[in-house]
Amino acid sequence: MAISPAEKRIRAGLALTRTLTAYVPVSIAQWGIRKSAERVSLGDNIQREAVNADGVRCEWLTPNDSLGDRVLLYIHGGGFIYGLTSMHLEMAAYLAKKIGIRVLMVDYRLAPEHPFPAALDDCVTAYRWLLQQGFAGDHIAIAGDSAGGNLTITTMLQLRDNDIPLPGAAACLSPVTDLSNKQGLFQQQYDAVLHPRATRFMNASYLAGQDARNPLISPVFSDLQGLPPMLIHVGEEEVLCDDAVRIATLAEEVGVSVQLEIYPRMWHVWQLFLSLPQAVQSLDAIAHFIDEHLDIT
Repeated sequence: MAISPAEKRIRAGLALTRTLTAYVPVSIAQWGIRKSAERVSLGDNIQREAVNADGVRCEWLTPNDSLGDRVLLYIHGGGFIYGLTSMHLEMAAYLAKKIGIRVLMVDYRLAPEHPFPAALDDCVTAYRWLLQQGFAGDHIAIAGDSAGGNLTITTMLQLRDNDIPLPGAAACLSPVTDLSNKQGLFQQQYDAVLHPRATRFMNASYLAGQDARNPLISPVFSDLQGLPPMLIHVGEEEVLCDDAVRIATLAEEVGVSVQLEIYPRMWHVWQLFLSLPQAVQSLDAIAHFIDEHLDIT
């Protein structure tokens, strides 16, 4: 795909965002994130509603004329330390409208105040709450980006190990799958979005001294057997490309149906930029994957 004006414009601004994540205090960043998320407009054809899912803050995004018995559980990224952003809401709203189903956004607890396993516990609780609302497991899809991609996989591991019905499909966008050795990657490769200083803080905040090789922290050390079909999208230029390739290989080795797509020239979670042609291409593919596996059409 040729370089579009949107790609040129967005790429030019990435360096500033990268620097801000490394040096702006988390409390200030969180204030800005909350304000923008409160004010974002998702259009007249989608309804937004806060909900308490057994003590976990969540938000429903419901498009007009959506199917009532299918749902996407979406887990946002943000290095385990940043909350639900306006860009995540816009991206999830796009998926909701494209697929024609409701989306439950999990506003999970954040590190460093709430390190592992708080975020994972909240995601599992939100999923179990959906089951309690009458959604069948195979009528639920689960998806997430970056740290949310990590939580997508580890949530399924927890569900499987506790004999809880698994979702019908899962999609991971630039997932973090190994928290044990990121700094070596930064020495080998420049990442347009992830700053090594910010990544060190994010990982340390979530780990809080715990073993990074815990399979529920770094799922590359887990047994993925029995998980539902997975779609993984990652950018060619990001340091987490290796994370995505490794988790896809591990899934395939134990018989999990997995599709891995590496997008040329793309950076970490490029899907957040809806004006970008590659973002629409990726999100449309994710929507088709979910549609296909939840038997919507």
